[in-house]
Amino acid sequence: MEQEPLLMIPGPVPVPQRVRAAMTRQAINHRGPEFGAAYADCTRVLKTLFGTDNELYIISGSGSAGMEAGIANFARDRKIVSLVNGKFGERFAKIGARYGNVTSLESEWGTPLDLGALEQELEAGAEVVTMVHNETSAGIKNPAPEVAKLTRKYDALFLMDGVTSIGGDDVQMDRWGVDIAVVGSQKCLAAPAGLAAIAVGDRAWDRISEKRPFYLDMAAYRKSGKGTPMETPYTPAVPLFLALHEACRMIEEEGVPARIARHRRMADSIRAAAKGWGVDLFPKLDAHHAYSNTATAMRIPGVLTDKDLRGTVKQFGIEIAGGQDHLKGRIFRIGTMGGVGAQEILATLAAVQYALRKFGFEAGDGVEAAAGVLLG
Repeated sequence: MEQEPLLMIPGPVPVPQRVRAAMTRQAINHRGPEFGAAYADCTRVLKTLFGTDNELYIISGSGSAGMEAGIANFARDRKIVSLVNGKFGERFAKIGARYGNVTSLESEWGTPLDLGALEQELEAGAEVVTMVHNETSAGIKNPAPEVAKLTRKYDALFLMDGVTSIGGDDVQMDRWGVDIAVVGSQKCLAAPAGLAAIAVGDRAWDRISEKRPFYLDMAAYRKSGKGTPMETPYTPAVPLFLALHEACRMIEEEGVPARIARHRRMADSIRAAAKGWGVDLFPKLDAHHAYSNTATAMRIPGVLTDKDLRGTVKQFGIEIAGGQDHLKGRIFRIGTMGGVGAQEILATLAAVQYALRKFGFEAGDGVEAAAGVLLG
């Protein structure tokens, strides 16, 4: 019997059957009360994941659309500082360059950001700071609370990409002082790709640009979102909204603290496996940075190639991620986000362990180490 591949990459993630079924129903009126109620309920649940009481709206577009909405509406023609230590930090900087004057503060991928250099830029008049909270390209979690504190000190706006942390790690937008945050549907929310949610605080609304994009105009989303029933300004991807609504129901059933704890336990188990194998984790940390809670990046041992490792794992019907750009062939990454648990984790680790040993790396028993964490 043909089986579906198991996606253990940093998104998209396996979509639960309940969520898939929600997409198959007959179309509904996106200007009617049923859609409005589903939209409103999604925003209610998502606000708990963002840790916010701010206004939150959902865009028919991927997480990158949410990033662009934040820049295009609130950073146009302003001095932007982009903190970069991975692929998606670079993307934020590239988006910013389309709309404003960008200074990129670049660190090697997977290494700490330079907060001292950031403060210097803020002292010099930077108006907006962008940062990826959880950089899956390198498996590192960046210090959102510290960056938010600095931006508040200098009255700058802080735009945070929470695409791969919100729903899988503790995020406290309001308490930290984040002005704009974004999540993508296909990551920790375990919904299909194609939606982005963006939460916007009062300080950002006060500085919204007079010149805004058409489709990603947050003022238009705000106006439609405050109506009864709640609406989007333009035709939304209705099946994706219904799928997201079901995913939000599943999140509430599990409970947010339990969901975050499950994600953390899965990531801990992957790191325990790496230690058991004798495989090095890729990121380099300091007191302000941490390992990602939703994607673990590890160095490929020198006796193996990327094809040896990931190609062998794929023969078991399991997909793990490789490195991006200059890290291709140097690292591999295992995603721990969404609705997966011990069964998927152990199957993936067993396949990786087999590949490591098959091609001459004397790996210890990482599977046993991971099992101890998962059952602990």
